Amino acid sequence: MENPAYTSVGFIGLGAMGKPMAEQLAIKLPTNVPLIVYDIVASAVTDLVERYPGKVLAGKSPLDVTAKSQVIFSMVPEGAHVKSVYLDETSGVCCRPLNNRMLVDCSTIDLATSLAVKDQITRHHPQASFYDAPVSGGVIGAEKGTIAFFLGCSEDDPNLAQLAQLLNLMGKEFIPCGAPSLGLCAKLSNNYLSGLIAIAASESLIMGMRGGLDPRVLSRVFAAGTGQNTIIDRFNPCPGVAPEAPSTRGYKGGFKVQLMKKDFSLAVAMAAQQGTRLALGSAGLQLYGEAAEDPRCRDLDSRVVFRLLGGDENWKERFEANND
Repeated sequence: MENPAYTSVGFIGLGAMGKPMAEQLAIKLPTNVPLIVYDIVASAVTDLVERYPGKVLAGKSPLDVTAKSQVIFSMVPEGAHVKSVYLDETSGVCCRPLNNRMLVDCSTIDLATSLAVKDQITRHHPQASFYDAPVSGGVIGAEKGTIAFFLGCSEDDPNLAQLAQLLNLMGKEFIPCGAPSLGLCAKLSNNYLSGLIAIAASESLIMGMRGGLDPRVLSRVFAAGTGQNTIIDRFNPCPGVAPEAPSTRGYKGGFKVQLMKKDFSLAVAMAAQQGTRLALGSAGLQLYGEAAEDPRCRDLDSRVVFRLLGGDENWKERFEANND
């Protein structure tokens, strides 16, 4: 990166997505630009500091990160956490003058909370800039630096070039979605679609497999036909079809089913507020709700709905036996 317009970067929230995103910055930021990180789980901070000595520094709170950083990213689970990070009266980002700082929240939350935080920052810190920038691509994408960012700003935003410079260190694409909160609107719409595709993909795989099809063959059929989709290609719900899919690793890693339930619920609520009719929303939300509470599925990747729906995870034994 040539001539960055900042001398320090902060990152708040080192969970399943935040930690690999922060690690991309630790690896790719110029050597003279420190990364200050904070998470309520101290071990997550310590791990990055120890792996990148001198490059990654520990922050004591969101306020402390802000005091030491010109650009601050946040990636936390829910709207209440975003409010705490930015607006907490004793340790929040906004406890100190923000001057020209750029604040980028990558969390997936409801639009109203994001707009409320932006409004507070605009009214009390008019020189600062706050953006919603939720991401897509999952943990695998975060680890590989291939995630996409959906930015709540226009294409002529004065900070876009600087934002692009940093976002390109963590991902492969960023899309300005037009205005504040529209990044979140785009992300919720995307996750609603992705969640439904995962259910439909699981049902279609189970149906074909019970009819006698090898899921690898069936997945090739989907890829060649009008059913082609990223879930089948990269995140196949059936174990052993896509080598890097969480399902092939026992549904470990990936996008937890509880988070899909949360995002799906936010999308359904957003649609209700708009008056948008959803033919499949209630059924999808019910299924992810069941999966989030089922001990066979909880804490696993959301494509574990294949298991909940009765998919055959030991299909190889059957097909290999038939081929003997």
